[in-house]
Amino acid sequence: MKPAQPHPVAEIVRVFDDNALSQILFGPENANLERIERQLGVLLDTCGNSVTISGPSGSVKVAGSALDTLYNRIRRGQEVETGDVDAAVRLSRYGASMDDHDSLTIRTRKRHIAPRSETQAAYLRAMRDNELVFGLGPAGTGKTYLAVAVGLSMLLTGRVGRLILSRPAVEAGERLGFLPGDLREKVDPYLRPLYDALYDMLPGEQVQKRFESGDIEVAPLAFMRGRTLGNAFVILDEAQNATPVQMKMFLTRLGEHGRMVVTGDASQVDLPEGAVSGLRDAVEILEGTEGVAVVSFSDRDVMRHELVARIVRAYQEREDRRNAAPAPRERGGRMEDG
Repeated sequence: MKPAQPHPVAEIVRVFDDNALSQILFGPENANLERIERQLGVLLDTCGNSVTISGPSGSVKVAGSALDTLYNRIRRGQEVETGDVDAAVRLSRYGASMDDHDSLTIRTRKRHIAPRSETQAAYLRAMRDNELVFGLGPAGTGKTYLAVAVGLSMLLTGRVGRLILSRPAVEAGERLGFLPGDLREKVDPYLRPLYDALYDMLPGEQVQKRFESGDIEVAPLAFMRGRTLGNAFVILDEAQNATPVQMKMFLTRLGEHGRMVVTGDASQVDLPEGAVSGLRDAVEILEGTEGVAVVSFSDRDVMRHELVARIVRAYQEREDRRNAAPAPRERGGRMEDG
């Protein structure tokens, strides 16, 4: 057997024309550069406003592209956070750039929100171009956050008149009347991720004002029956916990000039054992229907801590092994392993 060939070693130098901006790019105590080093296995040496990148040639090229992207972002007055560094590296691996998706950037009162992976970019395009979008995949991929961003943007620009947030309240068995408080207080625990996204994009007093005026509304899935949701952007989150009957009821609420986004992870169903997930059922029925888009995320799109992506991948690999295992065969009236 031939010994493994080492990766060609390369070295390039990036010089940034503004000392102050280059220090922002490098991060506190060069934290951003160290993050790129860990992810790509390269060495970044700084001297003033220049960076020497050395290591495997492919990784050196990716690091250079990521640094260029981040510097351009800073030059436009945009912030660079840890997630932006990860996004620049992630996109550069596939020959893309955050700059490629600038037209998809959503500008809210508190922050600018741009896609951090190719799948996120496809998701934003799908929500822009279709009346009904399914966002499928593991936690931490931005399905819910981006849906709230698009819905809020459409509300603020007058493209819709209301933003409606919904979720199945599985843990309460949909018997919300037994919980204390008014309707909003009853469903708050189930809709907290949606609230968190709203407060990340709008000042708190504006969020409260929108709730009071009815521009933003929360409604558990059980309370959707009989309504027609026209001129509204409606988000159904954690939809894997809706039954097929509930899902059909929800989807048929769509009214004139309305938009719907349905998000969920088919591997995280909390319904009683043996119950069919309405999310999986709806996607099977509607995929390919005109006006409907299905966008699937994977562990590569996880935007949380690096370990989250590895956890998601490990669970998926185990599920794949189980699905690939031969099914037990029946012999002599008994089930036996093959």
